[in-house]
Amino acid sequence: MGPVFPKGASSSMTQLPVSVDATLALLAKGDYVADRSLATAVYLALSLKRPLFLEGEAGVGKTEIAKVLSATLGRDLIRLQCYEGLDIASAVYEWNYARQMIEIRMAEAAGTTDRERVGADIFDRRFLIERPLLKAIAHAPPSPVLLIDELDRADEPFEAYLLEVLSDWKITIPELGAIAAEEPPLVVVTSNRTREIHDALKRRCFYYWVDYPKAERELEILRVKAPNAPANLSRQIVGFVQKLRSTDLFKLPGVAETIDWANALVQLDQLQLEPDAVNNTLGVLLKYQDDIAKIQGSEANRLLSEVKAEIARAQPAA
Repeated sequence: MGPVFPKGASSSMTQLPVSVDATLALLAKGDYVADRSLATAVYLALSLKRPLFLEGEAGVGKTEIAKVLSATLGRDLIRLQCYEGLDIASAVYEWNYARQMIEIRMAEAAGTTDRERVGADIFDRRFLIERPLLKAIAHAPPSPVLLIDELDRADEPFEAYLLEVLSDWKITIPELGAIAAEEPPLVVVTSNRTREIHDALKRRCFYYWVDYPKAERELEILRVKAPNAPANLSRQIVGFVQKLRSTDLFKLPGVAETIDWANALVQLDQLQLEPDAVNNTLGVLLKYQDDIAKIQGSEANRLLSEVKAEIARAQPAA
């Protein structure tokens, strides 16, 4: 399988950043608006070859970090999407049993009676199916970006298995022995904190909590990710979303939802937030019907009135 570059990536490799400022510039090149503390964590993880563990609510930009690093550094992106019941066969490797059976049948047809030789042949690397973890470890330099996404969704036994991989950068296959990385991959691990990840794994990583952005930074994100949105509409969107995050909702909107909402309102030719537009598009911003029912109507109108009043007060008098 050839290199997998996200949209906008170049096939030419870029050297790793040599400072926090260079890391900020690298992330900005990939249209990722990061604060200095996040850029520091990314820089340290890259320079000291340690996994970066990003934890936070869904939609705050954790997964995007790995995609941007792949694009801006010109490295392959190998993604392991975690889920309940994830096992070694899906995450690390499995043998191609169908091809092995064909090889056995061919040996029998040729009259081969040396079972040890046949056994050695069918457990050759050419019959090995590499899944994301093994693919990242066995990758020839330059090392890829390995994204282990939503680790909290996987079971604890799989989390324990990762300890060897992240510590020694090798994977042991009983029939072949240990396969070690020539160059450790650039690892980004994400968690939405639906359960606690064990301290033993966290200690092998640089940890960073990705929080919801402040209003100024979220507005800057919209300038980059929703450039067609009028400035006044973007301010109203950010003000409304910031107020929603102080409301008692089942699922608060993330930055991804803010961007989607801005682009949706632009598509509807909205120059500013209006009550009807808000009520008709809340499903872009909120993902649970109970939350929508709670905000829709009078509550949305109240929040919108507060936002517009605050923006008006903040604007200098003519």
